[in-house]
Amino acid sequence: MKPAQAAQPARLAAGAVLLLLCALQLLALLRAPAAWMPSHIAVPLAPGEDIVLGRELLAAPAAAERALRLRRDAAGAWWVASPDDAPPLRVLRGERQSRSGSILLAPGQRFQLGAAGFLVEAADGAAGRMTLARAGTDAGAQAHTATRWRFDGATLTRDGAAQAACPDAHLGVRLAALWNRVMPLALTTARPLVFGGNLDCGNRIAIAGAAAPAARIVRTPEGLLLTSVDAPLLMQAGPGAAPALLAQREQGLADATGLVLGRTRYAIQLRRDTLQLIPVSHVALYGAPDARRLPPGLTWTWTRRALWNLPAQAPLAFACALAPALALAAWGLLRLQRARRRRPRDLLHALGGALLCGTGLALLALQRSGDPAGAGIGLLAAWGALWFALLAPRRLPGVLGAGLLLLAVGVLAQLELGLGASESSWLRAFERSSAVLALAAGGAALVRVWRPALPPSQARVELGLLLLAGVALAGLLLEVVFGDETGVFDLQPVEFAKLALSALAAHSLALAGNAQTGAGALRRWLRLGAPALLFLVLLAVALVQVDDYSPLVLLTVWGGALVLAHACATRQPLLGAGLIGAALLGVAGVAFLRSAGPGEVAQWNFYTDRFLVWLDPLTHPHTGQQLLLGARAIAAGGWRGADTSFGWLSLGQEAGPALRVPAVQDDFAASFFLERHGLGAALALWLLQALFLALVARTALRCWLAAGAARDFRVAWLARLRCFLLVGCAAFAFGHFLLSWGTNLAIFPVMGQPMSFLSAGGSHLLFFICPLLGLAAASSQSLEENEHAGLRPT
Repeated sequence: MKPAQAAQPARLAAGAVLLLLCALQLLALLRAPAAWMPSHIAVPLAPGEDIVLGRELLAAPAAAERALRLRRDAAGAWWVASPDDAPPLRVLRGERQSRSGSILLAPGQRFQLGAAGFLVEAADGAAGRMTLARAGTDAGAQAHTATRWRFDGATLTRDGAAQAACPDAHLGVRLAALWNRVMPLALTTARPLVFGGNLDCGNRIAIAGAAAPAARIVRTPEGLLLTSVDAPLLMQAGPGAAPALLAQREQGLADATGLVLGRTRYAIQLRRDTLQLIPVSHVALYGAPDARRLPPGLTWTWTRRALWNLPAQAPLAFACALAPALALAAWGLLRLQRARRRRPRDLLHALGGALLCGTGLALLALQRSGDPAGAGIGLLAAWGALWFALLAPRRLPGVLGAGLLLLAVGVLAQLELGLGASESSWLRAFERSSAVLALAAGGAALVRVWRPALPPSQARVELGLLLLAGVALAGLLLEVVFGDETGVFDLQPVEFAKLALSALAAHSLALAGNAQTGAGALRRWLRLGAPALLFLVLLAVALVQVDDYSPLVLLTVWGGALVLAHACATRQPLLGAGLIGAALLGVAGVAFLRSAGPGEVAQWNFYTDRFLVWLDPLTHPHTGQQLLLGARAIAAGGWRGADTSFGWLSLGQEAGPALRVPAVQDDFAASFFLERHGLGAALALWLLQALFLALVARTALRCWLAAGAARDFRVAWLARLRCFLLVGCAAFAFGHFLLSWGTNLAIFPVMGQPMSFLSAGGSHLLFFICPLLGLAAASSQSLEENEHAGLRPT
């Protein structure tokens, strides 16, 4: 049967499964029990009074038993501080925030850790530089009178020389230190100065009797910030000030706009003798309003969690988002009318794409404003994106159908996790994924309307690849300078860099298959320089920013898959056999590591902690919790789920013990899926993931065969480009599947990579998964249309 003839049954099969998954999503939403939370918490205080509040009275699940101390002085001013042994709180003042237990350093300040005293001789907040000297009465003060430490937020120098690396520093820390020494200050990656331990090394100053980190100094936009961590820190803010514990330093609320306790954020309003705390995010949920839990004087105003609400600013947000999308669609239709006769399907793509794109943008804007639309609205947006992507193509490619089903499974899992949590913000991940799906589906439809009638020229594609590489490099640089391993500005440029790296490498391999030798300078740079440069930068960012070696595994899988594909395409059996042998050696290496003892692994210097926790999690009660709790959740699920009905009876209900697994919405999403739906459902998910990868590989193979049959260089080059781009992207997706399942099932040490389609990764979904689906669908449709029309390149 020809692919075109099989398209309709494929659409019917995918539509039937998608309809079942949408029904399960709706059932979960309808079965969700009522949940209540405080909309206002009123705290009355008279001048001279104070009060200590904890998580139960503040509806802050992640706060401490004694989390907040409020006081009014004799003049009526409000002051806030952290009680004894409480985690730090943050006071928000517009875009700025100050943390209890922290202070910006200025010249003349003194602080003491244990018996060690320090004097801030110089501090330049704008430049982010400071000079420290020993001061105080400790025994070592006399020996250190000539010692000066200088710190610029990245590198610590002692008497003008950088200190040697600490013996326990892993490869990423050493590379970051080397980078910071050779690069200008503006391009350095921020590294804290740590106090504690018995050895002066790296960015560490030893403090006798205090384990590191007892305190740290970090670079911020306002200046260098000193923070007490795990030891009492006495601070003397100025020459005439009395020393006081930094952790209990009070902050005024006169100009404050908000507070953050644990993960819970509050807006604040001062009304004479009453402080109004307005919970904004991460608020505890309750089954019913219960005024008896509150002490006299403290009052809560209750509100019910709304799953179908639209904020008051929603009409304005939708209008602002839809207007440019509709204008772009209309302009695209006018271009089509001039180029050729417009078809009804073009109008469908333009109008549907504009509506979905505008909806996704509006939902993201509402979420960023702190007042998101309800989960029901997000579910409608996700349905619109999934069904539009299923029905809009003239012929549904099988790879697109499999990808849409994986997306629907992920939407279901994220919705269940959000509805089953006892905290308001767990639904944010589902709402963000729904908005991203609508944005991606609408954007793909608009791109189709704007697509030129003829394939783009090689020069235009190469220019686009250069721009792609430039944006990727700029994003990685921003992450190094201003961000951390979680990204920068709520985005993860690494995900976009994966796509750019795959595109550049595919272009190089596509050019390598060209018999012509008259390549220009731009093409030679793209063939060799651009992929290598982006690969090295991505590798450096992975080693410097990420605290595990999962990016190395991803890049290894990606590189091996591309080389294997090139070996098969160019008929080099020895190279292919060598790669397969290397993969088998990798499997044997994992088995060997599993049998190794903690004593042998402790002698290594390559992410040793990760391997020790993996081999013996019981002796690492803190860092091993992720592995242990994930294993308990999987064991509770068994073959048929915790409810013995593959999760059917648990739809919309409490999420269970899997909620206690750290990062369960991201890296350990598979643990929740196994606990809720069981190993039987996980096997079905594995088969669907394998089917998706197989269909991507099949599409890539067909592109290569089409390139061999083409008589025109440009057609053949584009087909080869699509082939290797699909292989590279599929390799990254396979790496994510492999790492995530291996981490959750304790096959590998714990590594921080989301599972594609299932985890709540907005950047991964928008910058990698959706482009992969669009590319695979476009390539498959182009091949099928040519085969159906009987066209051959000339």
